Amino acid sequence: MATLTIRDTARPRLAKGVRLQKDSATAKSVLLFPEGVIELNETAHEVLSRCDGRMLTEIVHALAEEYDADRTPLAADVRETLADLYQRKLIEFT
Repeated sequence: MATLTIRDTARPRLAKGVRLQKDSATAKSVLLFPEGVIELNETAHEVLSRCDGRMLTEIVHALAEEYDADRTPLAADVRETLADLYQRKLIEFT
């Protein structure tokens, strides 16, 4: 399978019919979609909560500032998370 290249200017957003919310029973972050639900780890939640029209570089910058993290490995982690979600058709890029 080809590797997905995500541009710095890409603007990830949740795909149609997908919602990010807290599970009322467990209080954990989940991604709801017509075929099911995915329980998110903290990293995925932090990335997805910023998929609100911001460019990838803005998301990485915000996370790096909040967590005092090196942007290069952080950007790779964010891209990996987004690529996985894109392949599952849970996000799209504009």
